[in-house]
Amino acid sequence: MLVAAELTLHGVPAMKMPDNWPHYDIVAQPSGGGPAQRISVKARTFKHGSDTFVTYQATDQFDWLAIVLLPGADQMERRFFIVPRAVADARATKAGATAKVANDRYWTQDQVVKMLGDFKDNFCLSLTGTTVTAP
Repeated sequence: MLVAAELTLHGVPAMKMPDNWPHYDIVAQPSGGGPAQRISVKARTFKHGSDTFVTYQATDQFDWLAIVLLPGADQMERRFFIVPRAVADARATKAGATAKVANDRYWTQDQVVKMLGDFKDNFCLSLTGTTVTAP
């Protein structure tokens, strides 16, 4: 509900799907028009370490991945990363094709900020992210 509310407050009407809806959690309508967008949300209480993963499946059906890192460890604020599916797929760690978890796509929580930082607070659903480069 946090992600749906933030999107709506930023001019992108969004609605949470019923609990246990397959593959995605939110449907949003971009302000510029076009088809409705399916958003899968992954929320974690932040902690450091190599065993603190944010994971999704290659077979999941969604257009955007929203990662919410809730306050924890030394992080005092809630952080949102809203990433187009193609970018998530390209930047995620993948196991080998013959591995038991070959369909898993993942980052450690520490890696989310480094690998997806350009999509922090991307509530307008920009395909290029929110990072502005100084002239």
